[in-house]
Amino acid sequence: MNKTQVFAGVAILIAMVALAVSQSTKNPKLGMFLITGLAIGYLMQRSRFGFAGGIRRIYVTGEASLTKALMFLFAISLIMTAAVHYGAYLNGAQVAYKAVAGAKIIPGTQNVDPVCLLAILGGTLFGIGMMLGGGCASGTLTDAGEGEGRALIVLFFFVTGSLWGGHDMAWWQKTSLYTWKTKVYLPDVFGYMGAIIISLLGFLAIYVFAKWYENKRKRENTLIPLEYAEWEKELPEPDEYKFFSKETYHKFFVKRWSFYTGAVLLAAMFEVILISSGKSWGVTTTFMDWGAWMYQAVGLVDVSKWPYFAEQMKTIKGGFMNDPASMRNLGIIIGALIAPLLAGHFSFKRGFKFKDIIFYAIGGIFMGYGARLATGCNIGALYSGICNFSLSGWTFMIALTIGGIMGVNLVKKFNIAT
Repeated sequence: MNKTQVFAGVAILIAMVALAVSQSTKNPKLGMFLITGLAIGYLMQRSRFGFAGGIRRIYVTGEASLTKALMFLFAISLIMTAAVHYGAYLNGAQVAYKAVAGAKIIPGTQNVDPVCLLAILGGTLFGIGMMLGGGCASGTLTDAGEGEGRALIVLFFFVTGSLWGGHDMAWWQKTSLYTWKTKVYLPDVFGYMGAIIISLLGFLAIYVFAKWYENKRKRENTLIPLEYAEWEKELPEPDEYKFFSKETYHKFFVKRWSFYTGAVLLAAMFEVILISSGKSWGVTTTFMDWGAWMYQAVGLVDVSKWPYFAEQMKTIKGGFMNDPASMRNLGIIIGALIAPLLAGHFSFKRGFKFKDIIFYAIGGIFMGYGARLATGCNIGALYSGICNFSLSGWTFMIALTIGGIMGVNLVKKFNIAT
């Protein structure tokens, strides 16, 4: 263990807490969003939890633990969200897209997005991109924090693709790919109990399929088991237990968490965000704002004239440090940095070639552009969509999976280092 890294991790954590307190004096949301981001980044790094891996790992290795943990995450998140929705409904709140002016909104129903061909195209592009880039939206932030050089390249082009997609959306929204659409809030069709049961059956079906496929790969002797690095494994129990010991520190700050631990903690953070902000978790709309700040700073664009930014100009004019969503995304990066530092095992990884950089750039652009077409990513369109009872979340899942499988095959064909 590198003790210098541990001290650096503690120092950065203290600095982030101080920044959160300072930001809260301007706007309580700034500090709160930063802290939730730190927690998300830390838990995702400790558990290696990710959405792209839920497709890639089972398809490539046959090992289904992450896919099954994702279904567990969706199930517990949906049940907790249902309580929030139903409580708001009983108090007179309405679904966001149906609400009249001045009405209370059911928290999270802002993520009930249109089911349309454009969203399916966006989900497919996003799925291809996340395999070429080696991670999804939240995964790219986490990877960037923990020292993956690849992720820094992907993030730059992700931001670029998001801005490009924002520019083009006014045109796309005039096409039949978008105008032939419908929004479906499942409780409106099946009632809250029916929507819960149908959703849980969907998760169960995917869980059973993942288990069946894993057993099939075992029988065929093609399953590649999940392996942890030696330093991430549990230490042997000492003969005499002492709380203040290296074994205790290892258990709390070094040992890798299971995917199920990551799922439980991420579900908790999902609900914290929903209840505290009145909106569900999203990532990539903020990437579009980052692109606007970045490219306006060098004089390449003026987003004030873009239709898609008509409602975003207050955020753009306010700047990065006054944007709560930017604070959360920053927190995810820093939280994912703190985790390996506290473990004493941070390293910057750059094992890729120029050819790989080209594919990382394509992957980032595909994810950014695809997320705009689908009005969200693996977090906003998939996780938040499904767990807020939007039919669009399920159609995005299908498109994402198809695109993901296409992307994995491209990674294999061109031997891309991910």
